This record gives sequence, C-alpha cells and structure tokens, in this order.
Amino acid sequence: MISQPNMIAGGLAVDDRGQVSFVNDFNFNDVKRFYQVSNHSKGFVRAWHAHKNETKYVYVANGAAIVGAVEIDNFENPNKNLKPHRFIISSKKPSILFIPKGYANGFMSLTDDTIIQFFSTSKLEDSLNDDYRFDARYWDIWQIEER
Repeated sequence: MISQPNMIAGGLAVDDRGQVSFVNDFNFNDVKRFYQVSNHSKGFVRAWHAHKNETKYVYVANGAAIVGAVEIDNFENPNKNLKPHRFIISSKKPSILFIPKGYANGFMSLTDDTIIQFFSTSKLEDSLNDDYRFDARYWDIWQIEER
C-alpha cells in the first residue's frame, strides 16, 4: 500500500485525426464517485480539505494547477510546520495524483480555464462525516517559484 501522494503518469497521442489523452495505469476499482471543479480565474486557492478515511485521485482535465497534499498529524489542531507535497499538474502532460487517506489537499488554478476532476473512494455521505477543513493559507505553498 502506497502511503504518500504520488503521480500516475499518463500520455498524449497525436495524429492527423486529433489527440487522445490517457492514464492507462489508473485503476477505478475503489472509486465510488467523482466531481469536477473550476475556478472563475487563475490564482484562486481552494484548500485545505482533509479526510481520515477517504483516498482521492486528482486529474487536471484542462489547464494547469498547483496541487498540495499534507499528511495530517492531528485532525483537531494540525502542526503548521508539516511539510506539504507540492505538484504541478497540467492537461498538456496527462497524469493522476494519488492522495492517500489521512491527508489534506488543496489546489490553485494556474490558468483561467483550469478544470480539475476528483475521484473519491468514499460515497458522499461517508465523506461528509469524515470532513476536516483548514484555512487556505494554513500551509502556504501557493507562490509561483520564479526561475
């Protein structure tokens, strides 16, 4: 069992007919529902949302986003010094981010047209009973790193 967030790589096939995006190594066996999120503009942060028992998979269907995941040490009062994992996900390089149960997650749109799909291992009712939320800047990983 994988206990840390990790990327499941996909690919893009292009020919004279168009293109196909895929993540062939992703398995839907435990997925019970999915939902899609978009923001009105780039730079908007939606964070931090945690579950003790729910695993999530994150797919950027359009645009690009910074996605964060941090393992929660105390669901009532987590340590602000925890080190979040930070991922840049783009529809131009298809992949799915695995976020295990026990983690908080969040994202920031990097483009105005970002669409993110979340696949969950919990039914909605179970998820609502396992819901922990923290301020969007509790762990502030949202700055763009200039290079």
